[in-house]
Amino acid sequence: MNGMSDVRLVLRSQELVIEHERVVKASSARGSTPAFGSMGLFWHRLRTRKTLLELTPEQLRDVGLSPDQAREEGLKPFWRP
Repeated sequence: MNGMSDVRLVLRSQELVIEHERVVKASSARGSTPAFGSMGLFWHRLRTRKTLLELTPEQLRDVGLSPDQAREEGLKPFWRP
């Protein structure tokens, strides 16, 4: 993997962490599902699962997932936790 890919992977992982923290903070403050209710939660799952399917084997290895694990999670319907 070249240096540019490493930088993109780090930046993308930071974006996902920030988004996750924002969603958790919003949901815990309201004591309910994340911002924008159930639809926001479904949208978040859909985007993150799609992103998971787009990761390369090297990127998956960096986050500690096998391609099979990523595929299993990425193909789940958005309404399933």
